[in-house]
Amino acid sequence: MAAKTLTRAELSEAVYQEVGLSRNESADLVETVLKEISDALAQGEAVKISSFGTFSIRQKGKRIGRNPKTGEEVPILPRRVLVFRASHVLKSRINRSPRASG
Repeated sequence: MAAKTLTRAELSEAVYQEVGLSRNESADLVETVLKEISDALAQGEAVKISSFGTFSIRQKGKRIGRNPKTGEEVPILPRRVLVFRASHVLKSRINRSPRASG
């Protein structure tokens, strides 16, 4: 069974329904929030959303990997990766959700 994906359009529609802004204003608000989050992460800042979780950037060093098909060693260059750590509130909510077991 394929999991449903929440889209930007659905987020904008939820803001429209809950807050009462126009559809265009709701879409602009969602875009602004997402832009602020992505800009902060691109600058290396952590983004903490209370009762949801923390997004942060982690630096991974250079290492040697292995192609599983051929066994050939391949260098993996240093890079920055996005890490999300869910809050205890979010973890609790997910674990008591009836959809959690599937």
